[in-house]
Amino acid sequence: MRFDRIKSRGRRGWLAAGVGVPVLVVTALLTGLALTPEAERAASPAATATPAPPAPSSAEQLPEETVPPAAPAPAGLPVITYDPAPAGFPDDPAALDTTPLTEGLHPTRKIAAYDAPGGRPIAYLAPTISEVEVTMPIADRRAGWTAVLVPSANRKLAWLPPGGFTTVPLRDQIVVERRQHRLTWYRAGRAVRTWEVSLGQRGQETPLGRTFVLGRTPPPQDVYGGVDIYALGAVPDDPDSVPDNLRGAHIGLHTWYHDGELGENTTNGCIRVTRSGQRELLAEVRPGSSVVVVEELPEPPPTA
Repeated sequence: MRFDRIKSRGRRGWLAAGVGVPVLVVTALLTGLALTPEAERAASPAATATPAPPAPSSAEQLPEETVPPAAPAPAGLPVITYDPAPAGFPDDPAALDTTPLTEGLHPTRKIAAYDAPGGRPIAYLAPTISEVEVTMPIADRRAGWTAVLVPSANRKLAWLPPGGFTTVPLRDQIVVERRQHRLTWYRAGRAVRTWEVSLGQRGQETPLGRTFVLGRTPPPQDVYGGVDIYALGAVPDDPDSVPDNLRGAHIGLHTWYHDGELGENTTNGCIRVTRSGQRELLAEVRPGSSVVVVEELPEPPPTA
């Protein structure tokens, strides 16, 4: 049997744990959390000293960009967990862009995530998902707001107003080519290593687009070759296409007990690499690092 979902001992227990932190368990964490961030006020221009010079024409006026205020978020909004994220977040307009995302965002408290700068609040982002710290790659900045890749969703962005988070540098990126069955690890924009991988079978294809390493978990079964697993922020594009025992699972990056299927489409959407390759990625690539799945790069990486 093939298992691409990460089991725990609890009900619907799908795991993704950070290094040295508790296992990430799929449970609903929507109760007892009702913080509402205060609305951000738009910056007001400084008073003009007197006597004032003649007012410039509209063509000469260059006012500083103001920050659109954040509408108060209702206390009843859902909190994003390991379960599929709520609908309403905007599409990632650069979903297939392989430009490295070099900065990550970690919430320091529960913060509201919006569909646009100054837009509608959709859900809350918490510092952890089932006790595992979450770092999301920063995909865009606009008018004082910051856009991140949404956990537990495919090709979606969340816009965050200023405050309530810290940022960290991200030096690594993983790019997967579906047509070539190739995974390339980049550091600071330069290709370091390339591995052949197996990917999702027909109807359960590995989802295209930008996602990220959500967390790490020990292998729950011998089929994973005794090497830890990376759970990604992505989920199956068609949740109903996967076997019943994999419903609610995330896409994983892991090894397998044999390498006979490398270069083939045999998984339930996960990315399988060699044991030595997985060990190297686990040692070098931190959670929060971006992962991009494309059909094919314009040119093969220099390590291919």
